[in-house]
Amino acid sequence: MGPTDVIEEYLLVWILLAVGLGVLFPELAVVTQASTVILAVMIGSISLTLSVEQFRRIDPRTFGLVLAGHAAMPFVAYGIARGLDFSPELTVGFVVLGAVTPELVTPVMTELAGGETALSTSVLVVVGLGSVVFVPAVLSLLLGGVDVATRPIVEQLAMAVVAPMLLAVGARAWQPDRIGRYDGIYPSVSALMVILIIGGVTAANAGVIRTNSSILVTVGVGAAVLNGFGYSLGYFVGGWGSKSERIASVLSVGMRDFAVAAALVIAAGLPPIATLPAVVFGVVEMTTSAGLVRWFNVK
Repeated sequence: MGPTDVIEEYLLVWILLAVGLGVLFPELAVVTQASTVILAVMIGSISLTLSVEQFRRIDPRTFGLVLAGHAAMPFVAYGIARGLDFSPELTVGFVVLGAVTPELVTPVMTELAGGETALSTSVLVVVGLGSVVFVPAVLSLLLGGVDVATRPIVEQLAMAVVAPMLLAVGARAWQPDRIGRYDGIYPSVSALMVILIIGGVTAANAGVIRTNSSILVTVGVGAAVLNGFGYSLGYFVGGWGSKSERIASVLSVGMRDFAVAAALVIAAGLPPIATLPAVVFGVVEMTTSAGLVRWFNVK
């Protein structure tokens, strides 16, 4: 087993370790100062695995339904936050979490579960490109009474999500053989960035985590409900397609990119506590998605 296998196979373990170190060493919050660079490397690395051919093999109807499921998630997140009576900062964190791209490892998890990888990959790319408009629009619509600076979020999405994704997909189309030679490395680089950012934002929240367990438990409940509802919604909208398409739909809607959400919240200058939903959701999501992969393979 090589270094890349150790990172990818035990990603949940590394995430839990990063969370633990963040709680123990609050000074690791310095990592968040490089959130834009970390996010760009994370997006760019995984996007290098994407090819134009992958976008030509999907069913338009199923694709549209999955996108509709994704569009519903920030509204679900807002409802959960209001139902649990979260503070404005935590509510922003939940809405951003619901609005961002599907988790970057969704195509990998889809492949492991026997799903339609081309579908989950296409959803990831389209949502990533559209997020520069979708995320600020949702924030303005749902949180108009909360002081959220959407311009920094738009700038971060453009610089750290859309630009790296376009450059990576373009590079793949231009030099497919040369870029494809290192396909085994790109996911590991992206995973390393996930580990870095989750450790940094945990450190930024170390004080809250240590002293206010009630908030942590409540956010955990909200994260679990959002994750479970997303999987259920994905199963419903994917019901028109084949089993492999349904698997891709479940994971694409239910898995939210917690690292992107945390990095955007930090970049927007919001209080560190607004990243807490992303931190907790990351642990919940990585655990449940691994369980789903096993379940789909047995079913």
